[in-house]
Amino acid sequence: MEANLMDVFNERDADRRAAAIAATYSPDVQWFDDEGVATGLDELNTKAAALQEKLSGLHFAAAGPVRQTRGLGVLAWELRAPDDSVVATGFDVAEIADDRIVKLWTILTGNR
Repeated sequence: MEANLMDVFNERDADRRAAAIAATYSPDVQWFDDEGVATGLDELNTKAAALQEKLSGLHFAAAGPVRQTRGLGVLAWELRAPDDSVVATGFDVAEIADDRIVKLWTILTGNR
């Protein structure tokens, strides 16, 4: 869950992000959010890069510890401005198999 947030969605370097995606997700991963579903590593990478461009200057930070049980992980996050003020909050829920995320849901809980 931490790799999903920090090594993928917080990573601006395309090569490092691609390596993290290959290590973190199953090849047929599905990422669900309010905008739709991205399926597969390439779609997830494309959508993550577009999100980072849209959120230029902002960064993600964990808003608590990873919560997990068999095959399921949850991590709350904050989207922060350069001065570290919180501009949005949410959480990710992931179905995990063989140490890789197979399905990911992103839920936005607040904008400030």
